[in-house]
Amino acid sequence: MARYTEAQCRICRREGDKLFLKGDRCYSEKCSFTRRGYAPGMHGQMRRKPTSYCIQLREKQKVRRMYGMMETQFRGVFRRAESMKGVTGDNLLMLLETRLDNATYRAGFAASRNDARQLVRHGHVKVNGRRVNIPSYQVRVGDVIEIRAKSKGLKRIAEAVVQADRKTPFAWIETDRPNFKATVKSMPGREDFAGILPGLDEDGKMKIREEFIVELYSK
Repeated sequence: MARYTEAQCRICRREGDKLFLKGDRCYSEKCSFTRRGYAPGMHGQMRRKPTSYCIQLREKQKVRRMYGMMETQFRGVFRRAESMKGVTGDNLLMLLETRLDNATYRAGFAASRNDARQLVRHGHVKVNGRRVNIPSYQVRVGDVIEIRAKSKGLKRIAEAVVQADRKTPFAWIETDRPNFKATVKSMPGREDFAGILPGLDEDGKMKIREEFIVELYSK
């Protein structure tokens, strides 16, 4: 299966925004985007006026890379969002947020989405008492996500929980970190996307402009 194997920090620099792909490092002075907040490469500091297509493409790439998905998979999620009732952009964000790897990350059991994806694939995560090793599994209201008993002593999980305690919780997922459990209370909506998220504006809301993604795929 295809996957990105280059430096994660190059992705943030290319997209011109912090995507928090490396956990606690992204909050430290070691963050590459903080030190060099321009695109990588010899022409990275050149100023160019972006076209409308460029703006749409970069927004799509930013969100796709934020959630660690390949193009075919991301397009499939968009098509599903498009076929659902309601606003396509809101449906897209909801489907992305309710992936099991993302829910595990939001619950504070992993330092990053990449880390959460690995935990899920290696069988460390259970949903409603059953082990699930599919990162794209969609969680639903009432689902209980937990770390299996034999995995609770892993150092990486313990460190992630300590980091998560310093962050703003999410309204749609209720966490019981001492017992390594989380319950999905509701489907996340745009109003719920406040807290420690990539691309926050001054009001704590997401700067993701999903309407550009809809425009790009609707051409």
